[in-house]
Amino acid sequence: MMRGRVKRLAQMDAAEIRWRVRTGGRAMMDRVTTGLITPTWKREHLRRSLVALPELSAAREALARFDWRTAHTELARYLSSQPQRFVLGPGSKSRVVNSILGAFPGSASHAVAGADRILDGRYDLLGYRGLRFAPAGPAIGSGSRRVDWHFDPVNQRRAPRVAWPSVRFLDPSCGDHKIIWELNRHQHWLTLGRAFWLTGEQKYRDRCVIELLDWLDANPPLLGINWASMLELAFRTLSWTWAISLFAGDERDARQDDGAPWLVDLLLALDLQLTHIENHLSSYFSPNTHLLGEALALYVCGTAVPALTASARRVETGRRILLAEVSRQIGSDGGHLERSTHYHRYVLDFYLLALIVARINRDPAAAEFERAVSRLASAARLLADDRGRVPHIGDDDGGMLTPITGRPPDDLRDSLAIAATLLERPELSIGGVPEEACWLLAHETFEQVDATPAPAASARVPSGALEETGYYISRSAAADHLVIDGGPHGYQNGGHAHADALSLTFSVHGLPLFIDPGTGCYTSDAGLRDRFRSTALHNTVTVDGRPSSVTNGPFHWSQVANSRVLRWQTSAAFDYFDGEHDGYRPITHRRRILAFHGDLLIVADTVDGSGTHETAIHWHIDPAWSAHVQGRRTTLRRDGHDISLTVPEGTVEAFTADRDSGLGWHSPAYGRVEPATTLRVVRRGPLPVSIVTVIGLNPRNEVRDVSRMPAPAAADGRPAAALLTIRRASSIDYLLLAGGSTAGTDTLPPVTRIGDLETDARMLFYRLSSGRSVSRLAFVDGSIVRSTSGRGLRLEMPAAIPHYFSDFNLASRKAGRRTDPQAGDHNTCVA
Repeated sequence: MMRGRVKRLAQMDAAEIRWRVRTGGRAMMDRVTTGLITPTWKREHLRRSLVALPELSAAREALARFDWRTAHTELARYLSSQPQRFVLGPGSKSRVVNSILGAFPGSASHAVAGADRILDGRYDLLGYRGLRFAPAGPAIGSGSRRVDWHFDPVNQRRAPRVAWPSVRFLDPSCGDHKIIWELNRHQHWLTLGRAFWLTGEQKYRDRCVIELLDWLDANPPLLGINWASMLELAFRTLSWTWAISLFAGDERDARQDDGAPWLVDLLLALDLQLTHIENHLSSYFSPNTHLLGEALALYVCGTAVPALTASARRVETGRRILLAEVSRQIGSDGGHLERSTHYHRYVLDFYLLALIVARINRDPAAAEFERAVSRLASAARLLADDRGRVPHIGDDDGGMLTPITGRPPDDLRDSLAIAATLLERPELSIGGVPEEACWLLAHETFEQVDATPAPAASARVPSGALEETGYYISRSAAADHLVIDGGPHGYQNGGHAHADALSLTFSVHGLPLFIDPGTGCYTSDAGLRDRFRSTALHNTVTVDGRPSSVTNGPFHWSQVANSRVLRWQTSAAFDYFDGEHDGYRPITHRRRILAFHGDLLIVADTVDGSGTHETAIHWHIDPAWSAHVQGRRTTLRRDGHDISLTVPEGTVEAFTADRDSGLGWHSPAYGRVEPATTLRVVRRGPLPVSIVTVIGLNPRNEVRDVSRMPAPAAADGRPAAALLTIRRASSIDYLLLAGGSTAGTDTLPPVTRIGDLETDARMLFYRLSSGRSVSRLAFVDGSIVRSTSGRGLRLEMPAAIPHYFSDFNLASRKAGRRTDPQAGDHNTCVA
């Protein structure tokens, strides 16, 4: 351990060393100070934090004489009279309410249902529903009980009230810090604010004020778990900024006794929390979404609340970091380098809010924020299926930046709609504009959002790749959506990565079929954490039961797989992927995928090396599908859809909620673990070993059997190709996948025969229909396809072409005559 620390120190530059010395010294000082002096809030300190403006003179004078109620009233008057610098403001209330109620008639009742649960002390957080944080204790306010802000009600544990640097929040003895922090983000105040604006019911505003005062009483400066993460302070200060806009502008503030000078308290605590963030930015500790979220809070809160003397400095700091991190954290393909779909959504929302605030305040940085949003949104639209949902690739902590209406975190329609409006790129939007977009785009700077459903897009999103991030996406007109993970293992220490090299997810007709089982938890259960990150819980291959990457604690890895993509080819009819990784080194796992849109998905996995090993492939099925296993064939059914999964060798095993193997589970949201079905195929024997899975998508031509054909041997004695016969209801399909060392090079494989054809292509697929004529032909990277009889089909090019496809039956119908390729009709090559 000491050797590792010395090595890490040697890698630090002078700037990092200065940062660590400075932040470490401040943390030590905070630890000593809170141990010697009982931390308390001092309202009089707000006076020195307020800008010396004439408009604030009355508030400052009231603070100087300890007249808190007058100070509160004057602050409310000042905040209500200022130009709107944030998303919402007092002047926009009636316009926003009328617009939302007109466009979404059920929004008020929906808002009330969520807000009333909070009034009842039931909180829906992460994957949990109805959590209660009110153990026995004194009541606060009318009909309300005290909230225990340090309590984890799921694991019945409480974090210690010690100086923030001493809180070991990753230790399960503190409880699950995610649950505690999620409540303390105060994002449920947006739920209360929505209900307050849409109904005018004072009780929702009162609840927010009560919680604010209770939180301040339970969380004095720098004491406890709620001061330990700068990102959590960032989320909370953003929620408080929303609260100012939602509640401080109420016209009754200036006339009615609120029971406490809560604006004085809020601004005082807001200022101190933002200072704490400034002093402990995650510049080197977690320079990922943590740093972005902290910078966003400084930029947005500083812009929205210029009454604080430090606001200008915070705006500059936040802006500088947000701009600098664009090139560091966002790939050239627009993907976030954390390589988690959930965290990609976080970053998109961060820059959306930054762009909105920048445009409202005419900040020149808006142009750069716009470019970042454009790249992030383009990648998000590719990753999302046609319902707006993204698969749960990598960690999913269940959190969101602006959970106004309770939309699931994996539903990106609101974020994409906001991006589409801001960028004037309607192709990013999916369906109508959601209610969330109307709240975020409420400022008069933006044109009135049209909340009516958008017409169907004239052009669907095509297949594509985020090559730097490492995601390869195959899409079809039938709303099939395949996402393949062929990229690097996470970002920096891979804290939010899973051992999912070459894994895939697949939706059929917009319905998830092969799913990533999710995250489960972070620190409360180490075994569960590692299980949901393991290779066996992803749609890929394990060797001898090992994971392709090895964990080392909840957010680190001792060994990671290195993936490389050998080939990616898209076309109107099919997409083809070829990649490999070294996670089982010296053994190599190679995966080739052929997706014929709306017809077939073929996944061929080869494990190459030496010795005898156990190779297994796992398929995790969305629980909405039923699985009926019969030997080598499995039928999957859902809502009238029948999908078949067939393997040429072995037997398919099915697991549902199996505690011994850990298979047959999924985590649809952080903290929830529910039964699902896992299919597993195992082959034991000397390497190389191949497992082929054929998924039939067309019930009109169902797959009935899959078998291998004898393959010629290469010079080293290993098979030179994988040859497959797929017998179907009305056709026979043949697939050739070339092997050997030519993958990823310009050298074509030797000519190989499959059935009645021979080719030098790396991949060849053809179909024999009635009369045993070739009705469909496709290949990748080839120059020759010809009949072995010397008659009939013959395609020869002077050089290899990237891909070719022809549907001879379709060509015949269009031409109005019968075309028989076996009889000698030639077709034009398509490169």
